[in-house]
Amino acid sequence: MSPKVDLGTITVDAEELVSGAKEPGMPWSATTSTKLYTNCFIIDEKNQRILLGYKKRGFGKGMYNGFGGKVDANEAPYDAALRELKEEAGISSVLAHAGTLLFTSGDSSLMHHIEIYRGLEWGGEIVETEEMRPEWFRVPEFAYDSEEMLKRMDDPRDISGGNTVSGDGSSGDLASIPFEKMWYDDRLWFPFLLKKRPFVGRVDFGVPTEEGVLDSAPMIKWWFGEPRTTGPLV
Repeated sequence: MSPKVDLGTITVDAEELVSGAKEPGMPWSATTSTKLYTNCFIIDEKNQRILLGYKKRGFGKGMYNGFGGKVDANEAPYDAALRELKEEAGISSVLAHAGTLLFTSGDSSLMHHIEIYRGLEWGGEIVETEEMRPEWFRVPEFAYDSEEMLKRMDDPRDISGGNTVSGDGSSGDLASIPFEKMWYDDRLWFPFLLKKRPFVGRVDFGVPTEEGVLDSAPMIKWWFGEPRTTGPLV
Protein backbone atom coordinates (compact mmCIF):
# COMPACT_ATOMS: atom_id res chain seq x y z
CA MET A 1 0.00 0.00 0.00
CA SER A 2 1.36 3.43 -0.93
CA PRO A 3 1.88 6.01 1.84
CA LYS A 4 -0.70 8.68 2.55
CA VAL A 5 -0.32 11.91 0.63
CA ASP A 6 -0.02 15.25 2.42
CA LEU A 7 -1.96 17.95 0.57
CA GLY A 8 -1.27 20.62 3.15
CA THR A 9 -4.59 21.02 4.92
CA ILE A 10 -5.58 17.36 4.61
CA THR A 11 -3.79 14.03 4.33
CA VAL A 12 -5.35 11.48 1.97
CA ASP A 13 -5.09 7.75 1.42
CA ALA A 14 -5.26 7.65 -2.37
CA GLU A 15 -3.71 6.14 -5.46
CA GLU A 16 -1.99 8.77 -7.61
CA LEU A 17 -3.61 9.45 -10.98
CA VAL A 18 -1.79 12.52 -12.28
CA SER A 19 0.71 15.00 -10.85
CA GLY A 20 3.20 17.64 -11.90
CA ALA A 21 5.02 20.82 -10.94
CA LYS A 22 6.68 23.81 -12.55
CA GLU A 23 9.91 22.80 -10.84
CA PRO A 24 10.83 19.34 -9.45
CA GLY A 25 10.59 19.04 -5.68
CA MET A 26 8.84 22.34 -5.09
CA PRO A 27 6.65 22.44 -1.94
CA TRP A 28 2.98 23.27 -1.73
CA SER A 29 2.21 26.96 -1.30
CA ALA A 30 1.79 28.05 2.31
CA THR A 31 -1.76 28.78 3.49
CA THR A 32 -3.08 30.53 6.59
CA SER A 33 -6.82 29.83 6.35
CA THR A 34 -9.34 27.56 4.63
CA LYS A 35 -12.84 28.21 3.27
CA LEU A 36 -15.25 25.41 2.38
CA TYR A 37 -17.19 25.51 -0.89
CA THR A 38 -19.28 23.22 -3.08
CA ASN A 39 -19.53 22.81 -6.84
CA CYS A 40 -22.28 20.85 -8.57
CA PHE A 41 -22.53 19.57 -12.15
CA ILE A 42 -25.75 18.36 -13.78
CA ILE A 43 -25.07 15.70 -16.43
CA ASP A 44 -27.59 14.40 -18.95
CA GLU A 45 -25.99 11.07 -19.84
CA LYS A 46 -28.65 10.06 -22.38
CA ASN A 47 -28.01 13.12 -24.53
CA GLN A 48 -24.29 13.43 -23.69
CA ARG A 49 -24.57 16.96 -22.42
CA ILE A 50 -23.67 18.86 -19.26
CA LEU A 51 -25.18 21.96 -17.67
CA LEU A 52 -22.65 24.70 -16.92
CA GLY A 53 -23.12 28.21 -15.63
CA TYR A 54 -21.60 31.38 -17.06
CA LYS A 55 -20.51 33.49 -14.08
CA LYS A 56 -21.95 36.98 -14.44
CA ARG A 57 -20.39 38.58 -11.37
CA GLY A 58 -18.00 38.02 -8.49
CA PHE A 59 -15.11 35.59 -8.28
CA GLY A 60 -14.65 33.83 -11.62
CA LYS A 61 -16.68 36.37 -13.59
CA GLY A 62 -16.67 35.63 -17.31
CA MET A 63 -15.87 31.93 -16.87
CA TYR A 64 -17.94 28.74 -17.02
CA ASN A 65 -18.26 26.41 -14.04
CA GLY A 66 -20.65 24.23 -12.13
CA PHE A 67 -23.10 25.69 -9.62
CA GLY A 68 -21.91 26.28 -6.09
CA GLY A 69 -20.50 28.57 -3.47
CA LYS A 70 -19.60 28.91 0.17
CA VAL A 71 -20.85 26.46 2.77
CA ASP A 72 -22.59 28.33 5.57
CA ALA A 73 -21.83 27.79 9.25
CA ASN A 74 -23.42 24.59 10.58
CA GLU A 75 -24.41 23.59 7.03
CA ALA A 76 -23.48 20.21 5.55
CA PRO A 77 -21.73 20.34 2.14
CA TYR A 78 -24.52 18.27 0.54
CA ASP A 79 -27.18 20.70 1.77
CA ALA A 80 -25.08 23.64 0.60
CA ALA A 81 -24.74 22.09 -2.86
CA LEU A 82 -28.53 21.70 -3.15
CA ARG A 83 -29.11 25.26 -1.94
CA GLU A 84 -26.60 26.76 -4.37
CA LEU A 85 -28.01 24.75 -7.29
CA LYS A 86 -31.48 26.12 -6.53
CA GLU A 87 -30.23 29.69 -6.06
CA GLU A 88 -28.08 29.76 -9.19
CA ALA A 89 -30.03 27.62 -11.67
CA GLY A 90 -33.53 27.29 -10.21
CA ILE A 91 -33.51 23.49 -10.09
CA SER A 92 -33.22 20.60 -7.63
CA SER A 93 -31.48 17.24 -7.92
CA VAL A 94 -30.41 14.11 -6.09
CA LEU A 95 -26.66 14.49 -5.86
CA ALA A 96 -23.76 12.08 -5.51
CA HIS A 97 -20.37 13.11 -4.17
CA ALA A 98 -17.86 13.16 -7.04
CA GLY A 99 -14.60 14.41 -5.56
CA THR A 100 -12.66 16.92 -3.48
CA LEU A 101 -10.58 19.75 -4.90
CA LEU A 102 -8.18 22.03 -3.04
CA PHE A 103 -6.66 25.05 -4.70
CA THR A 104 -4.65 28.12 -3.87
CA SER A 105 -3.86 31.29 -5.77
CA GLY A 106 -0.46 32.94 -5.85
CA ASP A 107 -1.84 36.28 -4.68
CA SER A 108 -3.56 34.84 -1.58
CA SER A 109 -2.80 32.54 1.36
CA LEU A 110 -6.37 31.21 1.38
CA MET A 111 -7.02 27.51 0.72
CA HIS A 112 -10.20 26.86 -1.22
CA HIS A 113 -11.61 23.46 -0.20
CA ILE A 114 -14.30 22.42 -2.67
CA GLU A 115 -16.57 19.38 -2.36
CA ILE A 116 -17.77 18.48 -5.86
CA TYR A 117 -21.12 16.83 -6.60
CA ARG A 118 -22.74 15.22 -9.62
CA GLY A 119 -26.45 15.12 -10.47
CA LEU A 120 -27.85 12.89 -13.22
CA GLU A 121 -31.47 14.03 -12.88
CA TRP A 122 -33.06 17.36 -12.09
CA GLY A 123 -36.41 18.88 -11.35
CA GLY A 124 -37.86 22.30 -11.96
CA GLU A 125 -37.28 24.87 -14.67
CA ILE A 126 -33.72 25.92 -15.45
CA VAL A 127 -33.55 29.70 -15.17
CA GLU A 128 -30.96 32.45 -15.48
CA THR A 129 -30.23 34.18 -12.21
CA GLU A 130 -28.41 37.33 -11.16
CA GLU A 131 -25.18 35.38 -10.72
CA MET A 132 -25.26 32.61 -13.33
CA ARG A 133 -26.51 31.95 -16.86
CA PRO A 134 -27.04 28.17 -17.24
CA GLU A 135 -26.18 26.65 -20.62
CA TRP A 136 -26.11 23.09 -21.95
CA PHE A 137 -22.92 21.87 -23.65
CA ARG A 138 -22.03 18.74 -25.53
CA VAL A 139 -19.62 16.38 -23.80
CA PRO A 140 -16.95 15.49 -26.40
CA GLU A 141 -15.54 11.97 -26.38
CA PHE A 142 -12.05 13.14 -25.48
CA ALA A 143 -13.35 14.63 -22.22
CA TYR A 144 -13.72 11.09 -20.83
CA ASP A 145 -10.08 10.25 -21.57
CA SER A 146 -7.50 11.58 -19.10
CA GLU A 147 -4.53 10.92 -21.38
CA GLU A 148 -6.20 12.61 -24.32
CA MET A 149 -7.12 15.62 -22.20
CA LEU A 150 -3.49 15.96 -21.09
CA LYS A 151 -2.32 15.88 -24.71
CA ARG A 152 -4.69 18.70 -25.58
CA MET A 153 -4.02 20.91 -22.55
CA ASP A 154 -1.37 23.07 -24.20
CA ASP A 155 -3.27 23.63 -27.44
CA PRO A 156 -6.43 25.77 -27.15
CA ARG A 157 -7.41 24.77 -30.68
CA ASP A 158 -7.71 21.15 -29.57
CA ILE A 159 -9.35 21.62 -26.18
CA SER A 160 -12.53 23.20 -27.58
CA GLY A 161 -13.53 19.98 -29.31
CA GLY A 162 -15.36 21.73 -32.13
CA ASN A 163 -18.33 24.06 -32.04
CA THR A 164 -21.37 21.91 -32.71
CA VAL A 165 -22.58 18.34 -32.70
CA SER A 166 -25.04 16.67 -35.02
CA GLY A 167 -26.94 13.49 -34.34
CA ASP A 168 -30.51 12.32 -33.95
CA GLY A 169 -31.65 15.78 -32.91
CA SER A 170 -32.57 14.72 -29.37
CA SER A 171 -30.56 17.53 -27.84
CA GLY A 172 -30.11 19.73 -30.91
CA ASP A 173 -26.81 21.24 -31.94
CA LEU A 174 -24.75 22.23 -28.94
CA ALA A 175 -21.36 23.81 -28.51
CA SER A 176 -18.76 21.56 -26.93
CA ILE A 177 -17.65 22.07 -23.31
CA PRO A 178 -15.78 25.41 -23.37
CA PHE A 179 -12.65 24.27 -21.53
CA GLU A 180 -10.83 27.31 -22.88
CA LYS A 181 -13.21 29.47 -20.78
CA MET A 182 -12.98 27.34 -17.62
CA TRP A 183 -10.45 26.96 -14.82
CA TYR A 184 -7.34 25.38 -16.29
CA ASP A 185 -7.25 22.54 -13.75
CA ASP A 186 -10.74 21.36 -14.80
CA ARG A 187 -9.01 19.55 -17.65
CA LEU A 188 -7.21 17.35 -15.12
CA TRP A 189 -10.23 16.09 -13.16
CA PHE A 190 -13.19 16.38 -15.56
CA PRO A 191 -12.66 12.84 -16.96
CA PHE A 192 -13.01 11.46 -13.41
CA LEU A 193 -16.21 13.46 -12.88
CA LEU A 194 -17.72 12.18 -16.12
CA LYS A 195 -16.69 8.55 -15.59
CA LYS A 196 -17.93 8.54 -11.95
CA ARG A 197 -14.41 7.84 -10.70
CA PRO A 198 -13.84 9.30 -7.21
CA PHE A 199 -10.99 11.78 -7.02
CA VAL A 200 -9.18 14.08 -4.64
CA GLY A 201 -6.59 16.63 -5.58
CA ARG A 202 -4.86 19.92 -5.07
CA VAL A 203 -3.73 22.62 -7.48
CA ASP A 204 -1.53 25.61 -6.65
CA PHE A 205 -1.82 28.53 -9.06
CA GLY A 206 0.74 31.25 -9.47
CA VAL A 207 0.04 34.97 -9.73
CA PRO A 208 -2.09 35.91 -12.78
CA THR A 209 0.06 37.11 -15.66
CA GLU A 210 -2.67 39.62 -16.54
CA GLU A 211 -3.92 41.79 -13.70
CA GLY A 212 -7.51 40.88 -12.78
CA VAL A 213 -7.66 37.98 -15.28
CA LEU A 214 -8.02 34.85 -13.14
CA ASP A 215 -7.57 32.31 -15.91
CA SER A 216 -4.16 33.80 -16.78
CA ALA A 217 -2.71 32.34 -13.57
CA PRO A 218 -0.43 29.38 -14.37
CA MET A 219 -0.58 26.08 -12.50
CA ILE A 220 2.66 25.65 -10.59
CA LYS A 221 1.96 22.35 -8.79
CA TRP A 222 -0.80 19.74 -8.93
CA TRP A 223 -1.67 16.28 -7.69
CA PHE A 224 -4.79 14.12 -8.16
CA GLY A 225 -5.53 10.65 -6.91
CA GLU A 226 -8.32 8.14 -6.40
CA PRO A 227 -9.22 7.93 -2.68
CA ARG A 228 -9.63 4.53 -1.06
CA THR A 229 -12.66 5.82 0.84
CA THR A 230 -15.35 8.01 -0.70
CA GLY A 231 -17.28 11.00 0.55
CA PRO A 232 -16.53 14.60 1.54
CA LEU A 233 -13.16 15.19 3.23
CA VAL A 234 -14.39 17.60 5.91
